[in-house]
Amino acid sequence: MNTKLNKSDYLLLASFYGVSSLFNIRYYILNNNNLIEFLTDIPVQVIISICLVFIFIFWLIPTFIVKNKQYVLFIILGLLALIILGGIEYTLGYWSANNSWEKFPAFNKFLLDAIDSGSESLGFPLGLLLTKKFYEGKNELISIQKQQKENELKLLRSQIDPHFLFNNLNTLDALIDSNPTKAKEYINRLSLIYRYLIQTKDAEVMELSKEINFAKNYIFLIKTRFGKDYEFKIEENTSIEDKFIPTGAIQALLENVVKHNKSDGKMSIKTTILINEGWLIITNLKSDIISKPVSLGTGLANLKARYKLLSDEQIQIHNMNKKFEVFIPIITLSE
Repeated sequence: MNTKLNKSDYLLLASFYGVSSLFNIRYYILNNNNLIEFLTDIPVQVIISICLVFIFIFWLIPTFIVKNKQYVLFIILGLLALIILGGIEYTLGYWSANNSWEKFPAFNKFLLDAIDSGSESLGFPLGLLLTKKFYEGKNELISIQKQQKENELKLLRSQIDPHFLFNNLNTLDALIDSNPTKAKEYINRLSLIYRYLIQTKDAEVMELSKEINFAKNYIFLIKTRFGKDYEFKIEENTSIEDKFIPTGAIQALLENVVKHNKSDGKMSIKTTILINEGWLIITNLKSDIISKPVSLGTGLANLKARYKLLSDEQIQIHNMNKKFEVFIPIITLSE
């Protein structure tokens, strides 16, 4: 759940505190409370309530519920916040009512009163915010899932793109006469690619090791077709076992390299696939030749949308003068 507050969240809080303050003023008038109680109790209640809401929204919930799943520590720290801030509110209310300090509650009863006071100040506004966030997240999830289905369709279309097959058949036709041995290997690699695409067409994520094997076959096709125009290097700085990435992620990024960078025939477009702990980084030199390929929308926009469903991390894109980098998070399903 996204606990960041937006403009409408702050507007909701402002409306709530405005209305609740008016009701408190009316209640104090009907009960003939002293002026000091108006000037102390109502502002203190609003301030304490806002502090508690912010503590839960910005710290306790995201840190101990969303990220670390430390529910016992969340309860302990939550109760501590209620006792401290609720105790301040209760004590100031006791003082403003001009009560005798000799009758101030004993410690154990004071703790209960502090929790009760803090809970009353926290409960309704926090409930409003969480309910709003829940339905906003639900609607966002539906929207992302709809976009995901559209992206999957576009990805499937790109994978069975007639131009992709046509280009590979042309390359194969040229190899049959000039290099029959390499033509056989080309057919084998092409069949492995299509078998992999068929087997994984419904998978959201795939093992990184299998995606790397797919990438090696895909790179073979590119190098065979374009010769020395492109150079690829795969560096594994960490184990790739039991790690996952979105299916077709590497294919989409390699397609981007070829689509947007054309060699001048003198220098190769060098691309590195670097696997570090937590990240897969694809870096390529940028070509000075401007190309305007037709895009089916299966590249970076697709990956961004997919990662919204699959991970808390998001892809990072660094577009520099001489090179282009894309960092995609590696997903560990056991976490």
